[in-house]
Amino acid sequence: MSKVLEEMKTRRSIRKFKPNMIPQDILDRIIEAGTFAANGRGAQNTIIIQVTNKEIRDEIAKKNADIMGSNTDPFYGAPVILIVLGKKDWPTHVYDGSLVMGNLMLAAHDLGVGSCWIHRAKEEFESDWGKKLLKSLGIEDEYEGIGHCALGYVDGDYPDVIPRKRESRILHIGDNHHEFFICSTGWRRRCNLPDMPSALYL
Repeated sequence: MSKVLEEMKTRRSIRKFKPNMIPQDILDRIIEAGTFAANGRGAQNTIIIQVTNKEIRDEIAKKNADIMGSNTDPFYGAPVILIVLGKKDWPTHVYDGSLVMGNLMLAAHDLGVGSCWIHRAKEEFESDWGKKLLKSLGIEDEYEGIGHCALGYVDGDYPDVIPRKRESRILHIGDNHHEFFICSTGWRRRCNLPDMPSALYL
């Protein structure tokens, strides 16, 4: 199995981080991976904000917690937050930003760093507080928050991989429109229509 596929299969979301700061050279490599995400028409209309300043990080965490009506740390103690935003007037900005998030998390896993996608970035940056933060960074255009990538070293055991659900998740339309096949770990067998196949070939 290729290393890329192995990383995809073994990455898990982390919800308990050590406070240890990640070296900047590691963060640079993770962020670089994010910039290479596929994007609509190659326009590269997403931005990534790195937050390592604890005071700002805690302020963002408080705003995020307020949005979801909680008083806990939504970033699970992660010392680094990468915030991904997409340019609002670009039609694929949500999809582009989501692909950036995926690249960030996979690159982090490859480099031994835990990650978790935390929501509510949209609400944060629709607020006056969020708009003011962007302006303080010299960002004048309208951007929508896509997600926060919480980063840190795993505190405790790495979570086990959950078996994938296969039933009725993969459908294929092929030359034969009357045969259904189940596909699992390199083998196929013809099955009856009432079965719950993981891959359908129509």
